[in-house]
Amino acid sequence: MRFWAAGLAIAGRRVSPCRPVPDTTVRPARKISSATVRADFNDVRAVVHYTRAAHRLGLWTSEEVMINRHFPDKTARLLEAGCGAGRIAMALWERGYQNLTAFDFAEELVEQAHSLIIEREAAIHVAHADATRPLNHLAGDKPFDGALFMFNGLMQIPGRRNRRRALRQLRAVCREGAPLLFTTHDRDHSPSERAMWRLEALRWVQGKQDPRLVEFGDRYFEDDLGRTFMHLPDREEILADLKATGWVHVEDALRRELGKESRGVREFSDECRFWAARAGACPPPRARAT
Repeated sequence: MRFWAAGLAIAGRRVSPCRPVPDTTVRPARKISSATVRADFNDVRAVVHYTRAAHRLGLWTSEEVMINRHFPDKTARLLEAGCGAGRIAMALWERGYQNLTAFDFAEELVEQAHSLIIEREAAIHVAHADATRPLNHLAGDKPFDGALFMFNGLMQIPGRRNRRRALRQLRAVCREGAPLLFTTHDRDHSPSERAMWRLEALRWVQGKQDPRLVEFGDRYFEDDLGRTFMHLPDREEILADLKATGWVHVEDALRRELGKESRGVREFSDECRFWAARAGACPPPRARAT
């Protein structure tokens, strides 16, 4: 699947789990799995959407603030998980970062990232890989100096145990002290969001939640740009997950606290929380996610 997206305007897609477009398609009530998410990302609608963003959108103001703060060394060996069609990796290359490896588990998006890199003559290693599986083949003999998992990619892994597994895999290929930067939604970020989740909690108590969902905090919705799975955590959940997987929390902030975004960015995405952590002294033993 190939698209020429450089001349296309960005199609706005606000990832708005608190106001999902109802999915009226009749399907068996099967739990969302990694296979479901991979198929959704390989859907032509999603591929076109993310490819347009990679060609046109570039870094958000908030992303640039946090990258400059936590990745000041442009010679550092960096790993980007969930690279999609290459938006972040290409923006980093264009800002002088020269030692980049990026991967995604959606084959069609990896193909688009490869095409963008060739078009712009960038030296970025892009691979097809799954963040929940060992990543040693990407690291080789030397650990990475830092890692990124942007645009809520970690939260599109169904199941908390699997998200923790991804965090452990990233820790395993990063040196001690290496920074990690990622984003999530935050189900407590506004009064309306908190009210909506109180209602959702009641549905779970009553057994009336969407039967496809894996756990409380999940959303699965469909619009004209495809289907989207997203887990919306609260702050305590992420702090616990970092601690359990060998990462030390450094800071977190809502996007609106980091800078004013362009109209294109606001149309492309909703409010999110940025997280910065550093790799602890050694990876902890595996633990059950609670």
